[in-house]
Amino acid sequence: MQTLPPSKAIEALKSGDRLFIQGAAMTPSRLIEEMCLQSDRLDNIEIIHLHTEGQALYTEDSYVSSFKVNSCFVGGNVRHSINSGHGDYLPIFLSEVHLLFDREILPVDVAFIQVSPPDQHGYCSLGTSIDVTLSAINSAKTVIAQINPKVPRSHGDGIIHFSRIDAAIDYDAPLYQSIIQEPSAVDEQIGRHVAELIDDGACLQMGIGGIPNVVLSQLSGHKNLGIHTEMFSDGILPLVESGVINGKKKYLKNGKIVSCFAMGSQKLYDFVDDNPSVHMKEAAYTNRTGLIAMNKKVTAINSAIEVDLTGQVCADTIGKYQYSGVGGQMDFIRGASLSEGGKAIIAMPSCTRKGESKIVSFLKQGAGVTTTRAHVHYIATEYGVVNLFGKNLRQRAKDLISIAHPDHREALEKMAFERFGSSFY
Repeated sequence: MQTLPPSKAIEALKSGDRLFIQGAAMTPSRLIEEMCLQSDRLDNIEIIHLHTEGQALYTEDSYVSSFKVNSCFVGGNVRHSINSGHGDYLPIFLSEVHLLFDREILPVDVAFIQVSPPDQHGYCSLGTSIDVTLSAINSAKTVIAQINPKVPRSHGDGIIHFSRIDAAIDYDAPLYQSIIQEPSAVDEQIGRHVAELIDDGACLQMGIGGIPNVVLSQLSGHKNLGIHTEMFSDGILPLVESGVINGKKKYLKNGKIVSCFAMGSQKLYDFVDDNPSVHMKEAAYTNRTGLIAMNKKVTAINSAIEVDLTGQVCADTIGKYQYSGVGGQMDFIRGASLSEGGKAIIAMPSCTRKGESKIVSFLKQGAGVTTTRAHVHYIATEYGVVNLFGKNLRQRAKDLISIAHPDHREALEKMAFERFGSSFY
């Protein structure tokens, strides 16, 4: 099949279609740009994706009649659209998004993807973002690809034959690279507390950002760590190079780094390229609780927006404002909890940037409960770590107040007393 000019390649996209867009570093930006250029002929396109990177042009006010986002995760580039009512959010565990396509709950008309050029056997790689893309491709009536020689050829599930692509364009540009920000002093302290919980031989799940990077920087003296995660970034590279991360103690995919997407610097993408030690799998695999729990000492590190005094974790909304999504937090919290020797950790600063306590008496009105109080185990702030498993409500409140910011402890104690009575003390 010959490649086409972008204007021709997307002709199959018609008004009323449901469009899937591959996300993270593999977001097909040129196809998106061309779609917006042709918005005059398009009406009522439903766009479904996880989080995409770059400018989400289709969310701009001028395209409201042409495109509507129905997102399974809320990244910063679509946040305004979804909270202004021009788009919507679909609450779902990452481990179950594929079922929307597989069971034809949300069948796909057209899929926009970005792939490597085909190899000598005609197979293209989906690069660093496999997640739910294969299920979307299998569901789609039409697959339109942005073929980019900069896409790393990853090992694992993320390959499709060129014959499955119905239209393609040539595109040659670096993948989206996330900027690695320096951790704050608070991140440093939280990271040190969390690192102390990690045992030799642990199997890690963590995301991207200041706290995960600090945790990883503290593990140079550890032995035989493994990775089974939803995503990974540059923070693991020094530990792989030094042999600390080798996967020798993993039961599932022994010796392999397992993930459904990766995002970071060009160095990270070079590491993934044709690397048999990295297996990029579907989210239906990486985030399946039963599979996660098959590894021993699974240590899952996730974040929160706020935690109430009973241990309810809100990680995806600020009150009724949809900030991110459920994602894979519960998948890994549960998987780690069921793993032999596993530890499920929620790590967060004690306060917001405005100085408001993130440990609260009650979640904000409209807030979503991402992880229930029955699932939560370890909570870490810069003031320490508590384990809520096996604790009653009063004990939980006392423990959480002990790691709240000192400026807020007295007020939290007063609210706990009002809730639990004199027996709180």
